[in-house]
Amino acid sequence: MLSRLIGAGVLAVTTSAAGATGSSPAGSLGQASGAANVIGGAQLASTGVVVNYPAGHAGKLPNVAASSWVIADAGTGQVLAAKDPHGWYRPASTLKVLTAVSLIPALNPSAYVTASKMAASQTPNDIGLLAGRNYEVSELFTALLTISANDAAVALAQGTGSYQRGMAIINAEAQHLQADDTVAEDPNGLDEPGQHTSAYDLALIARQALTMPAFMKYDQTEGGLFPIKPHKSVGLWNQNGLLTQYRGGIGGKIGWTSAAGATYVGMARRGGTTLIVTLLHCPALTEITSAEKLLDWGFAQDGKASPVGTLVPPLAATAVAGHHASAKPTAPATLRAHDTATSRSALTSPIALTGIALGGLVVLAATIGFARARRSLGYCGKFSRRGNKRYGFGGFVSAMSRSIRGAKSFRSYAGGRGVGALAGAFVVADALPGVQALKLYLVRECLTILLAIAICDKLRHLTAMFRNLRSDEARVTRPKAGRSGSE
Repeated sequence: MLSRLIGAGVLAVTTSAAGATGSSPAGSLGQASGAANVIGGAQLASTGVVVNYPAGHAGKLPNVAASSWVIADAGTGQVLAAKDPHGWYRPASTLKVLTAVSLIPALNPSAYVTASKMAASQTPNDIGLLAGRNYEVSELFTALLTISANDAAVALAQGTGSYQRGMAIINAEAQHLQADDTVAEDPNGLDEPGQHTSAYDLALIARQALTMPAFMKYDQTEGGLFPIKPHKSVGLWNQNGLLTQYRGGIGGKIGWTSAAGATYVGMARRGGTTLIVTLLHCPALTEITSAEKLLDWGFAQDGKASPVGTLVPPLAATAVAGHHASAKPTAPATLRAHDTATSRSALTSPIALTGIALGGLVVLAATIGFARARRSLGYCGKFSRRGNKRYGFGGFVSAMSRSIRGAKSFRSYAGGRGVGALAGAFVVADALPGVQALKLYLVRECLTILLAIAICDKLRHLTAMFRNLRSDEARVTRPKAGRSGSE
């Protein structure tokens, strides 16, 4: 342990990791070099515990079994104490906080994303998305931050237009927040080579999350139901016990993999002070208890202990645009890409293609039938004029009888497909959420066909009546002619 006085009445305590200077804590993947330029302050370059106790301090730091942690004031940005704050560790599901912070501004919460095979095949799956089905963005975010749904994370990343684009946005946001220890290789935190973060970076990300009402709404959801498919839902419950068991708990995210150990991000507020606590590589099932101990110490010492560093603010938008233009698109472009991707994915799903094909056949049938009916009606007009001159009313009925054959043919063709037309329209409507113009067009076409069928029925009855009248006229006329001949 190294202790030294810094300023009047302040004792700085720095302990080396594992009791040996230069050794790395358990689970560490390394650390960025260059203590002189370390983000947040030079003291944060240490791999051990750093704290500036006030003179005559009584509130000693609790013993926490984590390889790395940070306790910081979200309002002032002061880092109150830390252990190996810039050490690189596997994030596990705490990475989902970065995923949400990055993608919430990029995705319309009311839009839908079609689950891919890649999303549905995540292990563990957590929520059970079905490939080819559409899910609302806001519900995916809720599942992401409550039950830590790995499949929802992939679906959200792909909702930006492609998985690669989603990951580019996530990594660009890390750079925007100056979380330079963080590299995301997937959106859910499952172990991947080259993926790492630090306790300091997680504190930066959590501080940004606190400024986003949408994030806090999703993160504070205690339970609910997630619709997997019609008549089947999965229960949601918030895995962050800090929300219900700690006074002032307002949010956070747990994580775990066998390689990462337990990881945690927690947020609490008391008396106008909001604290952030982050922990990496903890023993299983100790992360929330350890976080509560650090939060208790932080609330007791906030304003008394001198900070050991600072949570830096995000980079200015112009700096981000100049430094990461190729990775992070502007917000309008992201929104347009999402809307296009959502519509494209819905249009190309198997259900949608089947519905569109069926609807196309119905429209084609209607076109052919109307063309035949119209041609026949023209034929009727032509011969009815001649019939009136040559055969009177009987000639008109004969011409009408011929003309109705086209309408009867159309009725026969469309009648057998009336039910299919409506089914096709509503299949497409279900498969294409938000495409209102297409829904209305198909429904209108189906109703037009059904109306034409009804009209054809009436014309058929009228034709039968006219034929009967012509037959009666013939029967009356022929006997008279026969009697005249015999005389």
